[in-house]
Amino acid sequence: MTIPTHRIAVIPGDGIGTEVMPPAQRLLELAGHRFGFAFEWQNFDWSCEYYARTGAMMPADGIEQLAECDQILLGAVGFPGVPDHVSLWGLLIPIRRAFQQYINLRPIKLLPGIESPLRKVPAGGIDFQVVRENNEGEYSESGGRLYRGLPQEVAIQESIFTRFGVTRAMNYAINLAEQREGRLASATKSNGIIHTMPFWDEILRELGQEHPLLEISEYHIDALAALFVLDPGRFDVIVASNLFGDILTDLGAAIIGSIGIAPSANLNPEGEFPSMFEPVHGSAPDIAGRGKANPLGQVWAASMMLDHLGHSEAGAALVDTMGHVLLETDVRTPDLGGRATTEEVSDALAAAFATVTAEAVLR
Repeated sequence: MTIPTHRIAVIPGDGIGTEVMPPAQRLLELAGHRFGFAFEWQNFDWSCEYYARTGAMMPADGIEQLAECDQILLGAVGFPGVPDHVSLWGLLIPIRRAFQQYINLRPIKLLPGIESPLRKVPAGGIDFQVVRENNEGEYSESGGRLYRGLPQEVAIQESIFTRFGVTRAMNYAINLAEQREGRLASATKSNGIIHTMPFWDEILRELGQEHPLLEISEYHIDALAALFVLDPGRFDVIVASNLFGDILTDLGAAIIGSIGIAPSANLNPEGEFPSMFEPVHGSAPDIAGRGKANPLGQVWAASMMLDHLGHSEAGAALVDTMGHVLLETDVRTPDLGGRATTEEVSDALAAAFATVTAEAVLR
């Protein structure tokens, strides 16, 4: 019998991205072998090093090449010598927009064996999802600069919020909340941002009328950030604009122990185009090449890719494997207070995967 084979574009990128990608691929191969599917890897060396050689973050037909793949697995992008806006707008944002990856989904979950830096947070006391609108909002190309270098220099940046874009992001968040505990929080700032945020709030209220059983709350972004620290257990699903979602999820990664473990999915929910899966962390050039990179964020992103491909049991096995290593061993990278290398964590994950899946069969 022929097993399903998924063609995956692999873009390790820069810095520690090249170090955390192999452990994720290793776990994916083990999951495929265990659960009956396979991978065909398409490797792309697009990175800041590629930019230094060619003057572009990816070739002119890069999007067309990626379109031939089922999904995209990304490491991290960015390195000294190449401005961050060049690397971001030359690779990540074009991919997100060309493939209509209009949802950025980021789970904020305290894994077994990790203590939150917040006081009085019990084991498992943080478990919510942030739905970030991923294609418009504050990350707009609209604007410009005048009189560069002169005293009267002006920079103008315009936010773009469309009813179509806001509605589809909110509908995704509403559906997700209804599948979970039925609570949706919205990040807004309508008291200070006079046009876009009241527009955001109005659309949410309109949609909320169609879902009377859903508990919907609106929080100003500053108060919401404070509650992430003071009472993170109150949240279930949060919907936020591009900028607000970006900032909130970095804070979310911090309260679950380390930005090194946090995953991210850039989703085209309809499946018309490839989606892209990446860790939240950056390329961390300060530790690149030193064996200190935490591969858990990349592995967790790989788990989200399995979920999106319809292999939810395999995806759950990867998350359970991470929890097993964190709870049952002391194998941790320095960001989690340990001394293990990236390779040692990879080995521990591979060994634990066999244990976790064997125990699942016995159950």
